[in-house]
Amino acid sequence: MRSLSNALNPAHRLQTRRNLLQIGRLGALGLSLPNLLATRTTAASSSLPSIPPTDQSPGFGSAKSVILVWLTGGPPQHETWDPKPFAPAEIRGEFNSIESVVPGLRVGELMPGLAMHTDKLSVLRAVVTKDQAHSSSGYQMLTGVPHQPLSQENVVSKAPNLSPSHGAIMRALQADRDGLPSAITLPRHIANDGEILWPGQTAGVLGRQFDPWLITCDPSQADFQVPDLALPAEISGDRFSSRRRLLATLNDGHPQLEPAAAKGQFSHHARQAFDLLAGRAARRAFEINEEPDQLRDQYGRNRFGQSLLLARRLVQAGVSLVQVNWTKIEEVKNNGSWDTHNNHFGDLKGFLMPRMDRACSALLEDLQQTGLLDETLVVWIGEFGHTPKINGNAGRDHWGNCFSIALGGAGMRRGFVHGESDGHAAFPLSGAVTAADITATIFHCLGFAPETLLYDQTGRPFPLIRGEVIREILA
Repeated sequence: MRSLSNALNPAHRLQTRRNLLQIGRLGALGLSLPNLLATRTTAASSSLPSIPPTDQSPGFGSAKSVILVWLTGGPPQHETWDPKPFAPAEIRGEFNSIESVVPGLRVGELMPGLAMHTDKLSVLRAVVTKDQAHSSSGYQMLTGVPHQPLSQENVVSKAPNLSPSHGAIMRALQADRDGLPSAITLPRHIANDGEILWPGQTAGVLGRQFDPWLITCDPSQADFQVPDLALPAEISGDRFSSRRRLLATLNDGHPQLEPAAAKGQFSHHARQAFDLLAGRAARRAFEINEEPDQLRDQYGRNRFGQSLLLARRLVQAGVSLVQVNWTKIEEVKNNGSWDTHNNHFGDLKGFLMPRMDRACSALLEDLQQTGLLDETLVVWIGEFGHTPKINGNAGRDHWGNCFSIALGGAGMRRGFVHGESDGHAAFPLSGAVTAADITATIFHCLGFAPETLLYDQTGRPFPLIRGEVIREILA
C-alpha cells in the first residue's frame, strides 16, 4: 500500500497531515469521549446477531425503549416493596407500611409518591442472586449471568466474567441512528470505593465497539451541557464544517488511507463524533433546559432526578435503552449510597428515599402524560437487597437471597405482585426469579426472542437469553 506522502498531492501534504492529527485528537474538537469513542475498530460481520421470527405471546415487542433505574448499593426490600408490618421489631425496622392505590398492595411509608403509581407497576418480591457482594451480584443483575465465583467484592472485568451488559446487548441488536447510540448510561459509571469499576458495564465478549455510551454529567447544573457533545468556543462553525469535509474527502476519495486512520483511531470514531456535533436532533435531546421549571422541580433539582428527566428526553429522541445510575452524594454521610450498614433508617428518611421516591414518581407520571409509558419499560432495580436482621450499627447488610424490584409500563401487568417472601423477607416462598429471568423479560418486551443468538469476537455464538421470561407479569 502506498504511503501517506505518495497518496496525496505534495502541495497539500503538510496541511493535510496537520488536519489528520487534529481529527485524530478528538480533544481538539472538545470530544475527549474516553468512554464513548475509545473503542476497538470495526466489528467483524460475525458479531451480528441472529434474530428468529417474532413471537406473538403477551408483552412481546411492546416496548420501544427501556429506562433502567439502577440504585447502587441495593435498595432494601423491607422499606420499599415488601414491608413486614407484623414481623418482630428487629426485622420490621422503624418504619410502617402504607396503602397504595392498588387495594392490598402495601409499600414502605417512605414511598408516598410511588404508592400513587403502583397501578402502573408489577412488583417482584422474590428476586434471587444468592450473591452477597456488590460488584459480583451487580454483575449478575447487569448482565443476567452469575459471576464466577459468587460473592466476590472488588472484582473487575476479566475472563470468565465478560458477559455484556443490557446496554451492550442493545447496541448489538439495534443500530445507532440520528447521531445517537441505541444505549446510553448516565450520569456516571458504577464503582466501589477506590474507583474499582464493577464488571458487567461493558460489551465484554462482544467487543468494545458495542459498549453503551457512558456520559458522565450532572444535568442539575444551571449551565449543564454534555462536555463530550459541546463544540468549544475556539472551534467555529466554518472550521468544523471544513474538518468534516476533509474527513469525508479522506474516507470517500482515498479509501487506501483507512488503515492509517485506524491506527490513529480517528476514522470511525471521528465520524461518530462529527455526527453528534452536526446532528441537531441528537444535541437537542440533551438540552434539558427546554423543560418547564415546574417539571424539573417535580423530578427534583439533583443529579439523580435530572438524570431521569434526561433519560425521558433520550428515549423520546429514539435511544432504545437508557440506564440511570444512582451516584454518590458527597455532601452526606456514607456518600449517599444505598449501602447502609450504618444509620440505615436515618439515611433512608433523610435523603435516600425522598430523593428516589420523588424522581421515580415524576418519571412515571411524566411518561404517562407524554404518552410514552405504553411504549417504554421502566425497570427499578439494584444489585441486591438488605438483611432481614438489623445489625449492631442500626444498619442492614448485604442480602442476595431474596429482594424486590419493580417493572412498569410497556408490556407489564399493572398493579400486580409476583412472588412471595417469608415473614422476614429473607427467602422466597413462591415465584422466585433470577437475574437471567429479568434479562429475558426485558428483551422479550423489546421484541427479541429467547432463541436469539449473539456472537463473540471470535465468531462463537452464545444465547441472548439464559433464563425464562416471567410471563406472569406480562400483559
